[in-house]
Amino acid sequence: MATYEAFDENVEVNGKTVLTVIEEAMGKFSAHYRQHAINALAEEGITDPTPDEWYPQQAWLNAFETIATDLEPHILDRLGAQIPEVADWPTAIETISEGLRSIDDAYQQNHRGGDIGYYQFARTDDQSGEVVCYNPYPCPFDRGLIRGVAQQYATVDEFVFIEETGDACRREGADACTYTVHW
Repeated sequence: MATYEAFDENVEVNGKTVLTVIEEAMGKFSAHYRQHAINALAEEGITDPTPDEWYPQQAWLNAFETIATDLEPHILDRLGAQIPEVADWPTAIETISEGLRSIDDAYQQNHRGGDIGYYQFARTDDQSGEVVCYNPYPCPFDRGLIRGVAQQYATVDEFVFIEETGDACRREGADACTYTVHW
């Protein structure tokens, strides 16, 4: 499965998510980045997104690819790390494990219309776990997202470290990537 290719052409992304990424996450970097994201979405037919609308995931992914190509290569990692701070997220989360498990809940509530993929978390130790990312989003975005979630729920005594540990990667055509998170 290739990165930036929706699993199903019927999958849609919630407009609130689109707006949050543009206004909140991209806006935290600079007005230039925010405008670049708006332009990339407009090229895909998404103009003036509204919170109550749903937009084709493939158009959203195409905009992500444009952003990654045209801006700094690490922008998607940084963008992913911002998501837990700016997006609607499940509540009552107190630990890193709960936070990492909640990624899939947030993903499922913001996508619809077919096979959207998933994020699967499993504890591997008292202070580590694995997250399998089976979705069409780019690896740097997922790595940033996982790190951002883990850091958001880490205590002062917990230092978060993430590494890609799977045998295969979506960058190389695999269906999923696996990350190990230590804290």
